[in-house]
Amino acid sequence: MKLYGIANCDTVKKARRFLDEAGVAYTFHDYKKMGVDKAALRAQVAEFGWEKILNTRGTTWRKQPDTVKAATTSEAAAIDLMLAEPSIIKRPIVEAEGRRLLGFDPTAWEIALAAGELK
Repeated sequence: MKLYGIANCDTVKKARRFLDEAGVAYTFHDYKKMGVDKAALRAQVAEFGWEKILNTRGTTWRKQPDTVKAATTSEAAAIDLMLAEPSIIKRPIVEAEGRRLLGFDPTAWEIALAAGELK
């Protein structure tokens, strides 16, 4: 299982704590240290849609110039922005056994864990 995010993100910390307490082994991919895996990002966008993965509620989005915000109207533009600004990706994203989860929702994660989808 692979968990994508940023180490100092509070939501990612909660997700990691959840997995650690559940005894689930995972590999952590830190966008800040390891960059964004373009193939993985494309697969995530294909599943969830760029509109859900592009975090327009966070500080990184708010700091973008209006021209960048106005130009981010397509999947290609969103992917380019996310590759350039990893902090703008909603996190965490989990990939396990072909299953992906976006964001940390303890209830959804409990259900996926009980169903054997997080391993």
